[in-house]
Amino acid sequence: MEEGRSLVSGYAQDGTVDLKGKPVLKSKRGGWRACSFLLVYEVFERMTYYGISSNLVLYLTKKLHQGTVTASDNVNNWVGTTYITPILGPYVADAHLGRYWTFVIASVIYLLGMCLLTLSVSLPSLRPPECHEMDVTKCKKATTLQLSVFYGALYILSVGGGGTKPNISTIGADQFDDFDPKEKAHKLSFFNWWFSSIFIGTLFAFTVLVYIQDNVGWALGYGIPTIGLAIALIAFLAGTPLYRHRLASGSSFTRIAKVIAAALRKRNEIVPVSPTELHELDVEEYTKKGKFRINSTPSLSFLNKACVKTSSSTSSEWMLCTVTQVEETKQILRMIPIWASTFIPSTMLAQTNTLFVKQGVTLDRHIGRFNIPPASLIAFTSFTMLVCVVLYDRVFVKIMKRFTKNPRGITLLQRMGTGIMIHIVTMIVASLTERHRLKVAKEHGVVEIGGQVPLSILILAPQFILMGLGEAFVEVSKIEFFYDQAPESMKSLGTSFSITTVGIGSYISTFLLSTVSHITMKHGHKGWILNNLNASHLDYYYGFFVVLNFLNFILFLVATKYFVYRAEISDSIDVLAQELKEKRANVSNQTVPSD
Repeated sequence: MEEGRSLVSGYAQDGTVDLKGKPVLKSKRGGWRACSFLLVYEVFERMTYYGISSNLVLYLTKKLHQGTVTASDNVNNWVGTTYITPILGPYVADAHLGRYWTFVIASVIYLLGMCLLTLSVSLPSLRPPECHEMDVTKCKKATTLQLSVFYGALYILSVGGGGTKPNISTIGADQFDDFDPKEKAHKLSFFNWWFSSIFIGTLFAFTVLVYIQDNVGWALGYGIPTIGLAIALIAFLAGTPLYRHRLASGSSFTRIAKVIAAALRKRNEIVPVSPTELHELDVEEYTKKGKFRINSTPSLSFLNKACVKTSSSTSSEWMLCTVTQVEETKQILRMIPIWASTFIPSTMLAQTNTLFVKQGVTLDRHIGRFNIPPASLIAFTSFTMLVCVVLYDRVFVKIMKRFTKNPRGITLLQRMGTGIMIHIVTMIVASLTERHRLKVAKEHGVVEIGGQVPLSILILAPQFILMGLGEAFVEVSKIEFFYDQAPESMKSLGTSFSITTVGIGSYISTFLLSTVSHITMKHGHKGWILNNLNASHLDYYYGFFVVLNFLNFILFLVATKYFVYRAEISDSIDVLAQELKEKRANVSNQTVPSD
């Protein structure tokens, strides 16, 4: 009867509530109207983040006088940390504060970090004196205090991002009810438009902000994104009356740990043949909370021991788990091979902010009287991603779903695999371009002196464009895949999976850069990666990435072959519509007419 009243009166069926914990009317909250505030936030927040990260390697070399490898490693380490801390955001949100308040508090921390960072680049006392040596390692180094303030501010940003990144996109997806076919259809487009808002912010950062930083000053170049972040927070708060929220359901990590612990402690128990003999709650316990009960599956069968009933296990949650809890854990574990196969694509993405940008410094950046900032080339990546995502959503999906009958056109894993293949082509092009650059440098005698190579910086455009094309397939499908395939009660954890791959990829980039640089300098060799890129061999390094990407693609194909999609909800809008129709029919049959 309660379910019947909810269906008739238009309340959300997925368990979302308002900030006071009351059920919400779909006509009053959620949907695209609520998401508009989140999209505005993302535009300004991404402008802020990429306004810092895109040109950071040049600030470290030009202003803090660090070498190429050191500066690149420091950028990758910071980016890695920024994308690893989001693993903590879901824990705080699910176990304690909920997504909304976790996000608000983290945003304030983020803003404080930006204020301190702007201060550190603005005050002369917080940076070394200017130096115009060709070899920046000969310039005066930054003091411990100067480095402490600068890196302290950067890592405060990382802490703030740990609470905002995994929660903001999840809050956005929560505005659409999976039980409503129309809203489910909108959710299928949400992540495409979410990334479109990201690209708008990044385009501004890669064009306007980096130009200001290179040609006007770092104080203004960092001050503008600080103001932008403040605007982003105000926009998010303004949409508060329209948001749907999910109640904190407890730590995902704790629930997973309970299943593993219970299975290990009962490892000698025999799992009953009939799943009905396993421990499970009544379906009403789930439906009244807007949750799904999941049937037992044979995969990862060892974990089924966690829900075997024994005389000594009924009193402890660490000895007896429900079938649904076990299946949720299974689905998280099933995603790990796919998760691991996205590390290398993220490692490729890390090159755009470091070595790709450093290549641009060595080339002729003039177009008429205009001097192109090297980091502005990343705008080619962002613009390509923006165009591709829009065309994908509005054209490609409509064409392909006529053939595949899949509402997404092709599956998320097929989209991801296409992007990984494009990465292979990207690094082939990057290697050939770098070989040509080194050839011209040798012909004009600028190898030893590290002088400017008489080639237009636009020769690097193809590798940036291809990177954007690959990311339009990989990044969008990645975040949607991990959100979609995560159990309903672990959506924040699923989102953090997609984010942390970027962090791990950045750490891998740091490891590879340092290791390859060290190994190739042994036995008297010059090495592949030097401060003087004209005397380096980045073409060999990019060729190494071609091989690495190919091996990763093989890993991805194996992981895809054995991946099992979660069973409690279908990707098909038609199936969802039929389920909803049957649910309404059942409610109508159960409703007793009034006298």
